Amino acid sequence: MKFAITSKGDSKSNALMHKMRTYLQDFNLEYDEDQPDIVISVGGDGTLLYAFHRYSSRLDRTAFVGVHTGHLGFYADWVPEEIEKLVIAIAKTPYQVIEYPLLEVIIRYQHGGKETRYLGLNESTVKAVEGTLVMDVEIRGQHFERFRGDGLCVSTPSGSTAYNKALGGAIIHPSLPAIQLAEMASINNKVFRTIGSPLILPAHHTCMLKPVNKTDFLITIDHLTLLHKDVKSIQFRVADERIRFARFRPFPFWKRVHDSFVAD
Repeated sequence: MKFAITSKGDSKSNALMHKMRTYLQDFNLEYDEDQPDIVISVGGDGTLLYAFHRYSSRLDRTAFVGVHTGHLGFYADWVPEEIEKLVIAIAKTPYQVIEYPLLEVIIRYQHGGKETRYLGLNESTVKAVEGTLVMDVEIRGQHFERFRGDGLCVSTPSGSTAYNKALGGAIIHPSLPAIQLAEMASINNKVFRTIGSPLILPAHHTCMLKPVNKTDFLITIDHLTLLHKDVKSIQFRVADERIRFARFRPFPFWKRVHDSFVAD
């Protein structure tokens, strides 16, 4: 088996990374940063997001596992005190593969420029470069509303506990292939109206945003912030690709939710 390790970059995470690499090589596993079968993320959820985007071209061949060195992470199954147990599990135990849905974002441009495609593990947000965002929202090719406000957030089920939750969105179990559209400070008065509630769309539904006046936007894909100019439309749907997590023991989603938001 080939493996790679990504680190948050702090001294604690780097020390664990080097220790795990040595242990796994002692078990005759091959370290390969280019074509790993398994990627170990040491740090937090941000570290795993980085690893996901680094290896997004080989999602069907690479599985991810997380070790958290800070606060409890949604993508991190293991703590530093368990790395010997994790190393033995990776070296000796067949792992279960758990797949989570991803978000596909396709940005098309005015004047027929080449479209850009991204995959998101958590969410994508759209904001105006300055002032109010004004977007026509289409669902399944039909006009739904004209949004005015600070921005829009489209999240995956696994990302529903992140920015989406802060916006009042629902927490969705990641076994459900869906995306969620949540508003950021929408303008609602006698003149302008939006639905005002998060929308959960199934895998066979597509959400399209079309600019009304301005065509330059700040678009985030997980931790990446990108400026896109002359935008014609932004399309969101459940991606055909899925992320694969290597599970060596049960890691119930609702327990993670409880431990992160409810437990003392």
